[in-house]
Amino acid sequence: MKHQFTSLLGAAALCVLGSASSHAQTYQQVWADEFTTGIGPSWVFETGGGGWGNNEKQYYQRANATVVNGILQITAKKETVGGMPYTSSRMKTQGLKDFKFGKIEARMKLPLGQGLWPAFWMLGSNINTVSWPACGEIDVMEHINAENKVYGTVHWDSNGHAEYGGNIITTPQDYHVYSIEWEPTYIRWFVDGVKYHEINITNGTGSTEEFQRPFFLLLNLAVAGNWPGQTVDESKLPATMYVDYVRVYQKSGTTTPPPTGSTVTIQAESYSSMNGVQLETTTDAGGGQNVSYIDAGDWMAYNNINFPTSGTYTIEYRVASPSGGTLSSDLNAGAIQLGNTTIPATGGWQNWTTVSKTVNVNAGTYNFGVFAQTGGWNLNWIRITKAAARPATVTATAGSEEAKSLGVYPNPYTPGSALTIQLPGQDLSPAQVQIVDAQGKKVWQTTAFGSEVKVDKELPLRSGMYLIQVTNATGTSVQKLLVR
Repeated sequence: MKHQFTSLLGAAALCVLGSASSHAQTYQQVWADEFTTGIGPSWVFETGGGGWGNNEKQYYQRANATVVNGILQITAKKETVGGMPYTSSRMKTQGLKDFKFGKIEARMKLPLGQGLWPAFWMLGSNINTVSWPACGEIDVMEHINAENKVYGTVHWDSNGHAEYGGNIITTPQDYHVYSIEWEPTYIRWFVDGVKYHEINITNGTGSTEEFQRPFFLLLNLAVAGNWPGQTVDESKLPATMYVDYVRVYQKSGTTTPPPTGSTVTIQAESYSSMNGVQLETTTDAGGGQNVSYIDAGDWMAYNNINFPTSGTYTIEYRVASPSGGTLSSDLNAGAIQLGNTTIPATGGWQNWTTVSKTVNVNAGTYNFGVFAQTGGWNLNWIRITKAAARPATVTATAGSEEAKSLGVYPNPYTPGSALTIQLPGQDLSPAQVQIVDAQGKKVWQTTAFGSEVKVDKELPLRSGMYLIQVTNATGTSVQKLLVR
């Protein structure tokens, strides 16, 4: 949150060379505030004005933070209090909850407007002893003004203030999950599970030893300051930062994991977005509606599905089909593949049965997707159950064998960057590779030999959902590609 742009003192040397898996293996949820019935007891509020070291113009007070329908709302207003022309809220867990390492995330929707500065960040718990920047600061997410990007930054002391940050283009006015993975050797930043920044902190390299100590959490919405500038677009006030939840995960062994056996049931018709499907009344137990008229290439996405612990899950699908078919599931628009599930012929569109697949998923919050590898089936519900630890049939991390059957990296994809399609199968038979848009129009095609295809960075792909179709001697495989 604090931006005093001085020398980086060699911070660039701290960027990590090479690529690593973007998901740790054994995170377990250890704390959360879901704001279900109000603001939890682990937060305290700061009060006052004075600029907060950044020439900010707001007066912080408890009154500007409320919970409405399970959502924390921090609102900046034009009103004079304590000699400051605006009011807002700043809340922290200092003295009540602090954490050393882990995965820290919040689902948030941000206000846009000149002079607005929302942030989700962390400060070293020893700040009252060593002051800033020697305590260290981790900015999980910051946004300024009306920009279409968010920032992730660390600040520390290296014979003076040092900082190292990155950013990613997104839609801040929409809900996104902002997170870091903080381990003894690195800190990585993510938006909706997509990594965009990383710093190496191994053995305190570059004087980063601050990040080997506990930190507490902060949420605030500032008005004006050194970074966003002193101009405020008052037509955007009152302006509100919405926070759905804040969650903290740590590696197993550092805390007692939650009990196994927890279950969540997703009604198929409650999708957040879809392509091609329709709804109809179901005769299955419980009534309601089911998803129907599913053709090959159709899909449904269910946002913000929480897997509270790392480990084995059973995913059940309630399906009906006259002649059978195949579905697949994934996380974060195909970035993590959960594999295919065969749908048997049940004898009719309303003759229901339950099929299941066992997968291994890292703790976190994901957008869960169901994709029709073939058509001709209905879906009534999906049930996800945390099982007792046992060998998993599918490891749902980048690099697993099943994920390599057909892979698209990166996914989501930003035009102008490298796009790699990893082809299914192990032989060298020719494969027809196509990229098809949401209207079914072919926008790119090639014939490939070998294990992967590189797509020209100059290929003009507009934002939206595409299908990658690969046909070889063993059949046709399909994968979704989200273009930002």
